[in-house]
Amino acid sequence: MELLDNPVRAYAWGSRTVIAELLGQEVPSPHPQAELWFGAHPADPSRLVHEDGSHTSLLDALRADPERLLGTDRSGHWDATLPFLLKVLAADEPLSLQAHPSIEQARTGFAHEDAAGIPRDAADRNYRDANHKPELICALTEFHALVGFRTPEATVRLLRELEVPELAGHAELLAAQPDQDGLRALFTTWITLPQSMLDTLVPALQDGCIRLAGTGGEFHAEARTVLELSERYPGDAGVLAALLLNRVTLAPGEALYLPAGNLHAYLSGAGIELMANSDNVLRGGLTPKHVDVPELLRVLDFAAEPPPVLTGEPDGGWIRYDTPAKEFLLRRLADGDGGAVVAVPDGGPRILLCTAGSACVRAPGTELKITRGGSLWLAANETALSVQPLVEGTQLFLASDGLG
Repeated sequence: MELLDNPVRAYAWGSRTVIAELLGQEVPSPHPQAELWFGAHPADPSRLVHEDGSHTSLLDALRADPERLLGTDRSGHWDATLPFLLKVLAADEPLSLQAHPSIEQARTGFAHEDAAGIPRDAADRNYRDANHKPELICALTEFHALVGFRTPEATVRLLRELEVPELAGHAELLAAQPDQDGLRALFTTWITLPQSMLDTLVPALQDGCIRLAGTGGEFHAEARTVLELSERYPGDAGVLAALLLNRVTLAPGEALYLPAGNLHAYLSGAGIELMANSDNVLRGGLTPKHVDVPELLRVLDFAAEPPPVLTGEPDGGWIRYDTPAKEFLLRRLADGDGGAVVAVPDGGPRILLCTAGSACVRAPGTELKITRGGSLWLAANETALSVQPLVEGTQLFLASDGLG
């Protein structure tokens, strides 16, 4: 097991406090810090910190000795690559509306864009690899998000309560077809409106949201969110699309699983994000970046289901967040009292992250201490490991693949 040195990604929507505090750096940070990456992503891999203080890129280490670090079975299954990417995500401002493709859609789209000669780093490229990108976000703080399509019946109530004349016809169309096809039709209508109509409709929606946000009724939180989005992205079709989505607030320790086709936007908060190692994103608004409406419509799932909130299952001292994804599995150890020794599950490569307190990590013949913000690479051949929280309130996250 070796300590990791991990890259910070600076995006405009990031926090100037969360990641800086986690790493013990100056607060506020000079620039917004949006994500802290742990893994072997080619764009910004973590570095192994050796006993002599030297560093080796985790990506280079995996390429040099995949069978030892990943395990013979995993190396073959994952084509000698680390299948997951772990992140600390810290959002002070909303991220774009987005969805991710299924594995079949990704393979088809990637091949099509390669055949068309679109450079893989082009701004209008949708598929930068042939992989899907399911993801899980586990809240570190109160975390707010828009996730998946709300039931048509509830959306009709919301549109009627807004009392915006320009939206009345849209509400009645959805009321006449309260199903996936009705949601698809309304979303398609809004996302393809000409800018001249958006410049009229979004301000009218703002007026309705101001009225509704002050009522304290069923949809006052949704109205406030749409109002905030409209102020940040005036005239953006994504503001209208946000009207169709579930608004979710996660408490610390709760998680959301986002499968292929789920339209979502993280609004604010800090969390641990674990995903398949892919860059494939189809955007739907609330961004100046490329929005490919036909391709977005091809991958979106318009099923109106309850948001997939997970609380986790007990697993030998850990809390385990099960998902259908085979590329990743997240476990959390919380409220360590400084006494209990907990086994670290074996099976493939793992990354251990400490977000609060400190812990002693033991392997046969050796041990390492990690403190808040610290992380460890645990190779597949390192087994019979254990952790012991050293202070009350210690919190650890363990990322692995989901093969079992």
